[in-house]
Amino acid sequence: MAEDQRQRHYTWHDPNAHWSRLGELSGLDYLTAVLNGEVAKPPVAIAMRLALAEVSKGRVVYTGQPGEDFANDVGSVQGGWVAALIDAAIGSAVHSALPLGARYTTLELKVNYVRAVAIDGGEMRCVAETLHVGRTTATAKAQVEDQGGKLYAHATTTCLVLPAE
Repeated sequence: MAEDQRQRHYTWHDPNAHWSRLGELSGLDYLTAVLNGEVAKPPVAIAMRLALAEVSKGRVVYTGQPGEDFANDVGSVQGGWVAALIDAAIGSAVHSALPLGARYTTLELKVNYVRAVAIDGGEMRCVAETLHVGRTTATAKAQVEDQGGKLYAHATTTCLVLPAE
């Protein structure tokens, strides 16, 4: 059994360095800085192979590359990986609509899985958009598709908006 073991190694930047920038930028400016490489990607994005691909106010696109290291016991990608892709995109869509210094936290995330993601299925894409952004709560929706536009999952979220301190 030892001969078929695989390992994966990755590195990330100290997250405290980029968290300090949160109070200096609007959500859109912060995410644009991440997209442009001016702010390091969060460690979870590196661990899960997720990448911010597009950002505008209230809309974000993330891509993700699943692999066998995210396999479940029936040979497809674990649903939690899909949920992580959605959570990254849908939360970032909310964040992109928030003013300077404001933050958010997820109150509820509802994921509907349409079909299994294959281990070798290639890059997945999650498009997320805000539905409502208020003083105290925000809602958003997201869809996960393959490169051909086939739907794999869709989701909604409710987030608590935390005003600037």
